[in-house]
Amino acid sequence: MDRIESLLGAQHSLSTPNKRWHSAFVSIYCSRALLSFFTDSLLQKNLKVSPSPSFVILDLNPDIGFKVDQPTLTNLVKDKKIERLQNIGGIDALAFTLQTNVECGIHGSDEDIARRHEAFGSNTYKRPPTKSFFHFLVEAFKDLTILILLGCAVLSLVFGIKENGIKEGWYDGGSIFVAIFLVIAVSTISNFKQNRQFDKLSKVSNNIQIDVVRAGRRQHISIFEIVVGDIICLKIGDQVPADGLFLDGYSLQVDESSMTGESEHVEVNCSHPYLFSGTKVVDGYAQMLVTSVGMNTTWGEMMSSISRDTNEQTPLQVRLNKLTSSIGKVGLAVAFLVLVVLLVRYFTGNTKDENGNKEFNGSSTKVNDILNAVVGIVAAAVTIVVVAIPEGLPLAVTLTLAYSMKRMMADQAMVRKLSACETMGSATTICTDKTGTLTLNKMKVTKFWLGKESFVPATFSSINPYILKLVQEGVALNTTGSVYRPTLGSEIDFSGSPTEQAILSWAVLELNMEMEQLKQSCKILYVEAFNSQKKQSGVITRRKIDNTIHVHWKGAAEMILKMCSSYYDASGIRKDLDDGEKMKFEQIIQGMAASSLRCIAFAHKQISEEDQEHDMEQKKIEEDGLTLLGLVGIKDPCRPGVKKAVENCQNAGVNIKMITGDNVFTAKAIAVECGILRIGQDMSGAVVEGIEFRNYTQKERMEKVDKICVMARSSPFDKLLMVECLKQNGHVVAVTGDGTNDAPALKEADVGLSMGIQGTEVAKESSDVVILDDNFASVATVLRWGRCVYNNIQKFIQFQLTVNVAALVINFVAAVSAGEVPLTAVQLLWVNLIMDTLGALALATEKPTEELMTKPPVGRTEPLITNIMWRNLLAQALYQIVVLLTLQFKGESIFGVTEKVNDTLIFNTFVLCQVFNEFNARKLEKKNVFKGIHRNKLFLGIIAITIVLQVVMVEFLKKFAGTERLNWGQWGECIGFGIVSWPIGWIVKWIPVPKRPFLSYLNMKKMQGLPTPFLFILKTSPRLIGV
Repeated sequence: MDRIESLLGAQHSLSTPNKRWHSAFVSIYCSRALLSFFTDSLLQKNLKVSPSPSFVILDLNPDIGFKVDQPTLTNLVKDKKIERLQNIGGIDALAFTLQTNVECGIHGSDEDIARRHEAFGSNTYKRPPTKSFFHFLVEAFKDLTILILLGCAVLSLVFGIKENGIKEGWYDGGSIFVAIFLVIAVSTISNFKQNRQFDKLSKVSNNIQIDVVRAGRRQHISIFEIVVGDIICLKIGDQVPADGLFLDGYSLQVDESSMTGESEHVEVNCSHPYLFSGTKVVDGYAQMLVTSVGMNTTWGEMMSSISRDTNEQTPLQVRLNKLTSSIGKVGLAVAFLVLVVLLVRYFTGNTKDENGNKEFNGSSTKVNDILNAVVGIVAAAVTIVVVAIPEGLPLAVTLTLAYSMKRMMADQAMVRKLSACETMGSATTICTDKTGTLTLNKMKVTKFWLGKESFVPATFSSINPYILKLVQEGVALNTTGSVYRPTLGSEIDFSGSPTEQAILSWAVLELNMEMEQLKQSCKILYVEAFNSQKKQSGVITRRKIDNTIHVHWKGAAEMILKMCSSYYDASGIRKDLDDGEKMKFEQIIQGMAASSLRCIAFAHKQISEEDQEHDMEQKKIEEDGLTLLGLVGIKDPCRPGVKKAVENCQNAGVNIKMITGDNVFTAKAIAVECGILRIGQDMSGAVVEGIEFRNYTQKERMEKVDKICVMARSSPFDKLLMVECLKQNGHVVAVTGDGTNDAPALKEADVGLSMGIQGTEVAKESSDVVILDDNFASVATVLRWGRCVYNNIQKFIQFQLTVNVAALVINFVAAVSAGEVPLTAVQLLWVNLIMDTLGALALATEKPTEELMTKPPVGRTEPLITNIMWRNLLAQALYQIVVLLTLQFKGESIFGVTEKVNDTLIFNTFVLCQVFNEFNARKLEKKNVFKGIHRNKLFLGIIAITIVLQVVMVEFLKKFAGTERLNWGQWGECIGFGIVSWPIGWIVKWIPVPKRPFLSYLNMKKMQGLPTPFLFILKTSPRLIGV
């Protein structure tokens, strides 16, 4: 400081030009002094900083403050030229330039993050623009029947105005225009809203969580919050979130196939430090320095062209599209017949006007009148097609899927693939993990064995200090977890897997382990990372105090035990581990496992320099001649509600199989606790080890796989093998998984369910549904919703086909016999609106009930339209046909009304029959159709809206709808006709139906010559309608 003061004082004796140079020199000198002071302060607090360069860089951009631009950073990784990295001083120099401390990360304040966003951009990708409302509007106008109706409306409007003037002549054409507008508006709004919802779900599924180091602390943040300069912690199964450089780590291998197409894994280390966004970690762990984010990454442009297809069609939608097409062709045939009949009747003079006069009188009839009549006939025929085509079926699927996906998110399940919703309803077997799914994943060390003695914290003082230090080294150096304490006396934060956190917590709090001191006292030379195949991890370390080299192993107790030839007792004496002693340790391990404890063992060995060099060359740590240090038992209690969820699934006819990496005794104890196994159950064949299952012949596996309830000590390959066997036996299989190696089984399963908390990104990408809370109860919820989706679709199909059959038969019979259709184009469009959109909204949004979990799963090959549905819809359609044809031919004489009022009665009765039949459709089998109706406010609201709109149509929109006002008595008659559908529905449900589909009794070959349009459905869609 004295030197600075002398420099400042000397300024007065200098000339003006020299003063300017003097000021610049003082600024530089002060900056260096402050930087040196700041560095010394950090070092006193045991914080490491990147080395300062031996030169001064003048900051030309004080607002942002970084001495490197984005193109330089992008090319640094993209070109993969190590010389370029070395020329700038290596990774440490680059970290200094990015103002990143290689140990503590970036500062991470709001101002720091904002500067980095401004300088280098955010970690987001440009996506193709979402489909606008106008897009769906245009799509709706592309429908051929809508275009034909629009043409008819235009012609009707032109001829009407020409004949009757604009004041009266616009009604018919204008009414059709309004009706078409309503249909298109409802369809467009519905599709637009569902697309927006799917987009939101897509954004949620892309929001990956990642670990970073900021301000010296390991934090869990969204992938979108990552900035250039961040230090990312990568582990097996993670997706690399940005471009960057390898800082530190062990055995890191990356799958770059998504970027390069090469299937071979790439080893990343200090000599090849390049990591690319979108690639996946398949082995090891590491820390990386982020150099590019978002659109500046190598993969950014590629990602920008990728968007999730929200228009993917599920198998059920494909089946319904075929059904829609088949029924539409039947409707087309009926409409064509109606068109021909009406045209023939008109041109032969058999069609009369309101006054009883012939509408066509040969040459005396005006051309305008002929054209107007023909337009009306064509409009009626086209409208029949509109009503006949069950366009509501795909809409109902979209609505129920969107509704279910939204509700499932609230129930902790995020659907990534639409087909999973419906497929899960047919699941016959669920293969589930144990840890975190059936258990809480809140682990705690409750047992510690050293030698053949069990110790509690109060007796740890009796353990030899050297042995205690070896155990502490085995914990501190052979882990991917970390310990963080912001200030002395504050709460300690443990990170890593739940198992790692439990062991670290036990070692720090009960063994008084000082993790940072142990790490500083040793140098890690080589690491074999833990994975689900090996179930163990190892490390080679060098002690700095005496330069000795040590090997530490940690993993599944029985596997570590096999690697040991001796053990330490509490006094520090090393003893031989012969077969007899091993048997005793196996009994200790089995005893802990029988108490539902996960048993982890620690082993140690001191090796020579030559052995260490050999291990490094072979990239393999010695696995024999180890000394057993100790055993810990980790308790992971069952989740509350899991036993009930398992019971519900079993009552629903779904088999639950637990596949775990734990040993047989732990697995069996947890399975009994969860209800997968019952006390007293014959365990022969119900519990197997993975290696045993693997070694079966194919024939043996196929015979025994159904009986297996628990598979212990299993590898991901064993899980995949079981899934394949179950599918070959005809099962619809759902599988839960969380690890990278679970990806093949998740893909192979009919429904893959990954874990949202413990699941790796590789597992999530391979799955169809992400269970956000890792809870088996949420898996059971997905099953319930899957069945609900299928059930809701069946309800709507029954409701819609009832309307279709009734409308087609009534219009066809009336056209052939009376030469006119009782329902006008506008009326039929209104029926189509309430039947398609409002009906779909009412029935497709029913919530799952407990009844769904009392029935067996729906088979993969079972028909969509069951015998029960045929019984219900034919009964209701027959009733409506009888009532409406009676009104058509005898209504005027029975009720003493005019033809116009009678047509209104037919229209009103037809609509009210559909309204009351919606209640019947709520329950396909149960007789009480009102059960739980008070919980579905949307259903009641839509019924109320439909009735109000119908009243408005009849009473206030006479000219628009072609109706006459009805008195109270006539309204009562219409309501009476409609309400009769309730007792009919109740009575019909007493009629038993065979399990075998009705149409399978028919000999298709004998029917080939039958001239019926329904034969087309039988030939093209037998599975859809029950063959």
